[in-house]
Amino acid sequence: MEILIVGGGWAGCSAAVRAAKSGAHTILLERTDMLLGTGLVGGIMRNNGRWTAAEECIAMGGGELFQLTDRFCRHKNISFPGHEHASLYDIGKVPGAVEQYLRQLGIEIHFLARVTSVEQDGSYLQAVRLADGSIFKADAFLDTTGTAGPMPNCGKYGNGCAMCILRCPSFGGRVSLTGLCGIPEMHSERAGGFIGAMSGSCKLMKESLSPEIVETLNRDGVAIIPLPPELIENHLALKACQQYALPAFAKNLILLDTGHAKLMTPFCSLEHLHQVPGFGHARYEDPYAGGKGNSMRFLAMAPRDDTMRVKGMDNLFCAGEKAGLLVGHTEAIITGALAGWNAVQYATKKPLLTLPDSLVAGDAIHFVREQMAKPEGMQQKYTFSGSILFEHMKKRGFYTTDLTAIRNRVAVAGMINIYGH
Repeated sequence: MEILIVGGGWAGCSAAVRAAKSGAHTILLERTDMLLGTGLVGGIMRNNGRWTAAEECIAMGGGELFQLTDRFCRHKNISFPGHEHASLYDIGKVPGAVEQYLRQLGIEIHFLARVTSVEQDGSYLQAVRLADGSIFKADAFLDTTGTAGPMPNCGKYGNGCAMCILRCPSFGGRVSLTGLCGIPEMHSERAGGFIGAMSGSCKLMKESLSPEIVETLNRDGVAIIPLPPELIENHLALKACQQYALPAFAKNLILLDTGHAKLMTPFCSLEHLHQVPGFGHARYEDPYAGGKGNSMRFLAMAPRDDTMRVKGMDNLFCAGEKAGLLVGHTEAIITGALAGWNAVQYATKKPLLTLPDSLVAGDAIHFVREQMAKPEGMQQKYTFSGSILFEHMKKRGFYTTDLTAIRNRVAVAGMINIYGH
């Protein structure tokens, strides 16, 4: 039983864990030289409804990556505008820990592995071919290639390549496995007829900030610096992360300590930034041109059902941003777990699992797919930590930090340790 995953971000790593722990020989192909994708510079977990979603996944037996990041948090239970009980993982330590864990599970990881073509028999995917000519066959495949870039899209729909952590100039732009199979993909929309959305934060070298700001970040995990009115740059409408599209994020510089100083805005001109007290020598770590722009995302989403299978294909599944307008690491891990599980179910000729909508994960997967069927739904973003999906969670009474209540809900649904069976 061979399961092959294309894309080594949080979704791909989560799918690989589930497939390997279900007994499959699991191969993970990543076009760059590091795992986690945007998780290399992300760092936020458990804020708002993500706490509920993570603990639900743990109760279902699929929480290994949540528990791993918990061990490498720089700060836990912090608050910042619109967000409570957040954890900030150390972006310098977590990627290596994840890679080590995957290798311990026997997962075969190939870096610098850029898929360029496929072999298929109608709706049945047989193999993928890499840029170097090597071929990988499998019984089931997962597309976790994300939706960001490549460079021409960042130029056409954004402010050009800002030299982000995805590093398209070095490793080639993202290639969609779904697209290579001939399946038409979807893109998000925004006001003015534009498509796509811009990554919602950038990273400053912490050492380039004033000692006072560094001390605050190291101690509290968050620093909020009011902006003079003449320096306010309102980019909220551009953000993929609409849970942070609040007035406070336009009127202040909000920094989070993930190892770097995570600046919660898509970009901010260095000319303006250097005028703010404490930021006179600030420089960007990601993207390097964070004074000009950021990566463009949600440009290639796969049509899928609630089992995470790509519509029009028999043995291709998807997760993370590839699976729709879901934003965040937690969302990627949860969809990756289901996709990885169902890839093995397909390969072993067992029924595919659809999570019930009485659970946070099942409800979100179903809700987002339904919303994306509406024109107005394609103009929104969905995350457990804010905006539409978080409000939906609260309306359904799902949001809680009560571990007993979460576990009871999973038990009533008959899903306790379902991924561990």
